[in-house]
Amino acid sequence: MTTSTSTSTPSTLTLDSGTALVLIDLQRGILGLPTARPGEEILKNGIALAEAFRAHRLPVVLVNVAWSPDGGDLPTTDVDTPGPATAPPPAFSEIPEELAALGDVRVTKRHWGAFTGTELDLQLRRRGIHRIVLAGISTSIGVESTARTAWEHSYGLVFAEDATADLDAASHAHSFGKIFPRLGRVSSTGEIITALDALG
Repeated sequence: MTTSTSTSTPSTLTLDSGTALVLIDLQRGILGLPTARPGEEILKNGIALAEAFRAHRLPVVLVNVAWSPDGGDLPTTDVDTPGPATAPPPAFSEIPEELAALGDVRVTKRHWGAFTGTELDLQLRRRGIHRIVLAGISTSIGVESTARTAWEHSYGLVFAEDATADLDAASHAHSFGKIFPRLGRVSSTGEIITALDALG
């Protein structure tokens, strides 16, 4: 018996008017962390994506993470590697002015994923969104948690690899090499902007 093996090349990325950009935790306190890819580069690509989406009148969703000053809403799960014991100062959660624009959707989360306990799903569905371009920090935590829930909610996903970073290079590589190709399409800032421009 003869078997043949074929390798398929991903088709050219196409987007439509049901697409939104969701940027995870591009905020001052997290952009300043020692990520494997510099925060300045992530912010630059995030800005380029946001400007392209706005130019095509498509939604831009800026997600940040924050907690109450008393820390009462911090996660309290029993884990080996706990998160912060106290809430960071308000400046930690500020989104840089150069990223934000009037009309952007703002979502504040208190967990890893941007859907849990927030109105993100409502904000997307009421705008007729069925596909998300996703990027941010960090790859294996906030971005991957959001992606898994988005996929379970039947959103199409496109990942902007060069607008995403992790504190650990191996974790970033695992998400993009093993997880994200099973949830959506892996792409780049330039490819995504080209796909947007093809909308006319």
